[in-house]
Amino acid sequence: MYDDFPVRLADIDLRRDLVADGWTDRDIAYAVRSGELVKVRYGAYVRASLVRELDPVAHMRVRSRAVLRTAHPTSVVTNHNALAEHGVALWGVDLTETHLARTDGRSGRREAGIVHHRAGVDDDDWTLLHGIPVMRPARAALEVLLTHTAEVGLVAACGVLTRNLTSSDDLRAAADAAERWPNSLTARLVLSRADAALTSVAEARTWHFFHEQRIPRPTPQVTVHDEHGEIAGIVDFLWREHGIFLEFDGKIKYTTFRRPGETLDQYLMREKKREERICLLTGWVCIRITWADLENPLRTARRIVQLLESRARRGA
Repeated sequence: MYDDFPVRLADIDLRRDLVADGWTDRDIAYAVRSGELVKVRYGAYVRASLVRELDPVAHMRVRSRAVLRTAHPTSVVTNHNALAEHGVALWGVDLTETHLARTDGRSGRREAGIVHHRAGVDDDDWTLLHGIPVMRPARAALEVLLTHTAEVGLVAACGVLTRNLTSSDDLRAAADAAERWPNSLTARLVLSRADAALTSVAEARTWHFFHEQRIPRPTPQVTVHDEHGEIAGIVDFLWREHGIFLEFDGKIKYTTFRRPGETLDQYLMREKKREERICLLTGWVCIRITWADLENPLRTARRIVQLLESRARRGA
């Protein structure tokens, strides 16, 4: 859980502190080789037992703490590093970089995996979270929008909305405040498409794909009821007038929605029955796409458009 992250700021050992405690460089090197310590970045270490089970995003969070140990005391973690602290799923960002907002008037720069941003930061823009200064969700998501592609920014914006970390109004207000920043127009256009109903990276990326390929926008997260009013299922996207719904198949869905003790084969069979039931109840047809389909947008778009046009001709 993000509320009990195992590595605190105080758990980062700097070389100078270890030396002050009597360690030599040879001692430190031996501790790293033996697996007692893990080198987080130059001159910063942490006990291996604290990070052994962490995933790449969590390791990025550890590096953020190591950076803060030597950063200017007014520095605030921002951009995708801040979103990770808020528990927002990330996609398309460089996990080796640590972004800090400079609040001391110094010029922004890049150095050794650290991106220093010079920007006006008010007290309301940041907060203390997990013991470190972190930009609030709306501002952090906006900074991702301003420094990454539209697709990456949309994933970030939808991520903070679907977790109820901020509102569309707050995101727009943050964008208005940054109207003179580079890429601010792109940010506002992307925010106009952000939707809390897009509950995963896959759905946000699919939404971006619809926009880029000029595919008619479907309705996301549509609940289907049976003849007794009970919920038969929720479809990812629905073109109601065409009688077509789209489902995204991804590994995360397989792990998230599997029941305790359920095998992958059992889950897939249950998912197939769910799809068949929805089709029988509604008369709709299903189209499924995967991560690989998003990497081949032109081919995938033709497939979807052909089906939409076919159903339109049939008067679905």
